[in-house]
Amino acid sequence: MKNIKWVFVIYSLAAVAAMCGIGVGVGMRSIPVAAISILALFFVMGNGFKTKKKMREEGLL
Repeated sequence: MKNIKWVFVIYSLAAVAAMCGIGVGVGMRSIPVAAISILALFFVMGNGFKTKKKMREEGLL
């Protein structure tokens, strides 16, 4: 439990929320909601991978 990187937990929960948003958008047959959720997913996952790379280069992982 002491080795948990909380920033990655937050990124993963945000990515799951974006994926749920895609499902909601499809269920509502709303293209804007689905599109915004897809963009949010790309943004969140991209930032997560960028943060992981930065932390790996700094020796924090």
